[in-house]
Amino acid sequence: MPLLIVFCGVLLLLVLVTVVKLNTIISLLVTSIAVGFAMGMDSLAIVKSVEGGVSSTMGQLALLLAFGSILGKLMADVGAAERITRVLTDVFGVRNLPWAMVLTGFLVGIPLFYNVGFIVLVPFVFMVCAANRVPMFYVAIPLLAALSVTHGYLPPHPGATAIAITFQADIGLTMVYGIIVAIPAIIISGPFFGRTLKGIATNPPAELFTVPTHTEGRPMPGFGISLFTGLFPVFLIALGSFAHLFLSEDASLLEVLRFIGDPVMALMIAALVAMYTMGIRQGRSLKQQADGIEEAVKGITMILFIIGASGVFKQVLVDSGVAVYIAEITADFPLSPLVLAWSIAAVIRLAIGSATVAGLTAAGIVLPVMHATNTSPELMVLATGAGSLMFSHVNDPGFWMFKSYFGLNMKDTFRSWSVMETLVSVIGLFGVLVLNWFVG
Repeated sequence: MPLLIVFCGVLLLLVLVTVVKLNTIISLLVTSIAVGFAMGMDSLAIVKSVEGGVSSTMGQLALLLAFGSILGKLMADVGAAERITRVLTDVFGVRNLPWAMVLTGFLVGIPLFYNVGFIVLVPFVFMVCAANRVPMFYVAIPLLAALSVTHGYLPPHPGATAIAITFQADIGLTMVYGIIVAIPAIIISGPFFGRTLKGIATNPPAELFTVPTHTEGRPMPGFGISLFTGLFPVFLIALGSFAHLFLSEDASLLEVLRFIGDPVMALMIAALVAMYTMGIRQGRSLKQQADGIEEAVKGITMILFIIGASGVFKQVLVDSGVAVYIAEITADFPLSPLVLAWSIAAVIRLAIGSATVAGLTAAGIVLPVMHATNTSPELMVLATGAGSLMFSHVNDPGFWMFKSYFGLNMKDTFRSWSVMETLVSVIGLFGVLVLNWFVG
């Protein structure tokens, strides 16, 4: 019954958005409340889920979106993004831009949360596409496939790390196996799949998709300072993530690095740095930069609230006990431990939308099975992580972020984003099963 309610909820949301043409934010809230009542939640519990879903989703994301948008706007206004795209095109060539994006997404995605990587790098995608007049998804899908794989498969991401701890897997070996599995998943779901989406029309918000052009007759900033400014938050976050490898836990410097390496702090510091490198250093006073900064923040308002409302839908599904119900009905499936872990994570992901909840719940369920069968804990981490990425749809905030940033309708979001995530998940499982022949 709970799965039927979830299915009806998704169907109701699709009807409200695509047929009735009701505002997306209102549609998400109406659907969430309806599903909550259908699942037997009382009105007070639903109100708490609404508030909790908005706060948990928007809490950190609001500042990330704001500072990321400011950073992108400052770089676009002086031509820094144009400088970077020109150099990328000269080095890799237009034909090889998808592979440049794969490399960028993979390297940047290892230290960054998925949402942070998306916010930092998607503006670069817009600039590359505008400068070279190439189809949006020709460049975007390879980048996002790489980000998604690193998010789902590889520590030190919180979800993958927590799953590895649950299975008592070796973190280093998990990363090695994860990279082996990640390579074919990224290639197939990224550059290869991206080529099939050239016909999809995208319409990103004008505030975010700024055609790269420098103004006021000044020369564009150099490539070095432009790249430094754009990737400065990545450097800070990476420093915070890996500082424990070369500093003791009681070192005061470790606390400082973790503070400035927090994604919100890193993007705020990067925005302040950009006000100098892309502003004052280029002859633009803080007063001259103010209008652009205000425009950048206004541009992400609707996107932010759509994502917040999608968090409500996810939270209602979690609080109503859907994940527990799925765990109970799937625990005794007669499958290989690797396939079982992937399947349970995939079903929970389909039902509630949260990859982290799906992965951690599945890990707890199959842990005794892993011990009883002596299955490699590292491969169990990868199988569970791959399952947690399965078919992102309307109950996943990432679905709405992708739809809003690229200005897509529902049909094309399913055709692109949801299919890409499914490929990442299925190919990941296949890679784990092949690898199990050699190391299992």
